[in-house]
Amino acid sequence: MNKQIKIAGVVKESIVDGPGIRLVVFAQGCPHHCSGCHNPGTHDFKDGQWVAIDAIINEMKKNPLLDGITLSGGEPFEQAEAFGELAERAGVLGYHVMTYTGYTYETLLENSDKAWHDLLERTELLVDGKFQIEKKSMMLKFRGSKNQRIIDVKKSLLLKETVLSEI
Repeated sequence: MNKQIKIAGVVKESIVDGPGIRLVVFAQGCPHHCSGCHNPGTHDFKDGQWVAIDAIINEMKKNPLLDGITLSGGEPFEQAEAFGELAERAGVLGYHVMTYTGYTYETLLENSDKAWHDLLERTELLVDGKFQIEKKSMMLKFRGSKNQRIIDVKKSLLLKETVLSEI
């Protein structure tokens, strides 16, 4: 069965949503509703379109310049099973996986949902935390507000402590 994922859209090539050239998938639906969000059209869970994960993978394969995939939102963890499968399949093909979430890394670890843990484990870099308009900075790399962190998930899980990325 070809699993579907509900998305707000896809950017086929981006250099601002993670290291290298990336395909960016925007999840549809977000419970956070951050003030000043740059993707407010992704908030409503009723909007968006259903797309086959195969279609996204096939789109990635068409571009030999892609280094990775970025899962953004909306909130990817609200569709953790489908985004986890997308992340796993992209990773198997050698693509770097980066995920944005309004949840903190610690909240993701504490959640008992296996799909959340699977998506987290298939993510290499995680940008965590809600966007906070009062902490907005245009000088930050790959994130919008100073409270957000870029976490090296593989090292963090291995060492059982939060390891920030040097990118």
